[in-house]
Amino acid sequence: MRIRRFIAVVAFVGLFCSARMTPADDAVDRRPNILWIFVDDMSANFSSFGEMTIKTPHVDRLVKEGTRFSRCFVTAPVCSPCRSALITGMYQTTIGAHHHRSGRGVEKIHLPDGVEPAPALFQRAGYYTAIGGWPSRGTALGKTDYNFEWDTAIYDGNDWSGRAAEQPFFMQIELRGGKLRHGSRWKEIAQQELGNLTDPDSATLPPYYPRDPVLLEDWARYLDTCRYTDLQVGQIVERLRREDLLNSTVIFFLTDHGISHARGKQFLYDEGIHVPLVIRGPGIEAGVVRDDLVEHIDLAATSLALAGIPVPEGMQSRDVLAADYVPREAVFSARDRCDETVDHIRSVRTERFKYIRNFLPERPHLQPNRYKDGKRIVQRLRELHEAVQLDPLAESLLFSPLRAPEELYDLESDPREIRNLADDAAYTSVLTDLRQRLDDWVEETGDCGREPESDRMYDSDMAVYLGKDAAADSPRRRVLQQNISLMKRWAQEGK
Repeated sequence: MRIRRFIAVVAFVGLFCSARMTPADDAVDRRPNILWIFVDDMSANFSSFGEMTIKTPHVDRLVKEGTRFSRCFVTAPVCSPCRSALITGMYQTTIGAHHHRSGRGVEKIHLPDGVEPAPALFQRAGYYTAIGGWPSRGTALGKTDYNFEWDTAIYDGNDWSGRAAEQPFFMQIELRGGKLRHGSRWKEIAQQELGNLTDPDSATLPPYYPRDPVLLEDWARYLDTCRYTDLQVGQIVERLRREDLLNSTVIFFLTDHGISHARGKQFLYDEGIHVPLVIRGPGIEAGVVRDDLVEHIDLAATSLALAGIPVPEGMQSRDVLAADYVPREAVFSARDRCDETVDHIRSVRTERFKYIRNFLPERPHLQPNRYKDGKRIVQRLRELHEAVQLDPLAESLLFSPLRAPEELYDLESDPREIRNLADDAAYTSVLTDLRQRLDDWVEETGDCGREPESDRMYDSDMAVYLGKDAAADSPRRRVLQQNISLMKRWAQEGK
């Protein structure tokens, strides 16, 4: 009911977008090209964002020639809800796309009336729309991972080369980023492409991760994916330069969430939601650093405005480059079901404080999850936990059987979000304020909330997951079945 009330209030006018927009007949179309470089599984580990272990000269050059946003945050710390929000300029919790890889079975998710993916708006305005990897191969589109039903026709192709002469383009280049480190040949590829590998002993880990050889090796290989991503950014910019497109293209560089780790991807700590954002191109101030809070969904309105396309009324995205832009006082993020593992977490972050609400506090932080438990770093953490070889900090943050219903962090003095101040009387007024901000956001945006494990959507999506393992007795299938059963049992127990 809440979502219907919200959509009724903010339904798009849309009439001005119904006709195809074209430039004046006697003029060359001089609207800028819009290019999103969107990277998987990567935090802001670039030298221009403060990473000291490696050098990333190509991203650094984008920063030097454009505007860097030091406080950009995703509204969801996992691929599909994040991408569903980005492409619509709407919170994934508002449009019902907040559960990871949902709507893939017989039960579907449809966008509310008036909400359209940004490529459809660009296409209707005369832009050539594309989404591809780097380099683009064949005719296959790049990664979308949208949770809602959508028409592939919103993309004209997988590379801007297919456009008509003088036609502006909107393109998303999808880079694999941090996912590369899980490939069996990654060390060989990195050595060949980068010339050397990052020394594991040089890696600086967050204090709640042990300096264990497995974790150090993984972090070093992750830093190599950052270096490789930087190399790809240089190649993309060079192609634009070679084709005389660089000066007419606005480049957005960002990632879809933080590093895939025990407290990063899937969670609402800054390790999971803080991402790099750089904008470079015609009309963009060079050498500027902005420290105001922005959300990744703001790319939609900002890009549309740069192209001269009216931003639909009701779109939650904001044009961060507008002359009358009013900076956000706070940013909001949400984590819900990831694969088979059910959770329900919300956060609000101001410049100084972070408030997190755990709606299922009786479930542990590292709930069983086939995807994450398949990673060697998580397996190693569990081994150290079982052997009682983790220090008290790691034990309390990663393996406590219960979570605090509320978490409050002073990011100025505690940027790693280690000391929970929710029960500290000195911060009562801050806690009360942020608690109310979150309540207001949930109500005002029509947060669709938790999905019961008994819901038809959950069963529909789990049937898809189970169907991917053809062998009924395969180990992967058994793990998944066990986890699904556990989720349902915990729900029945009120956990």
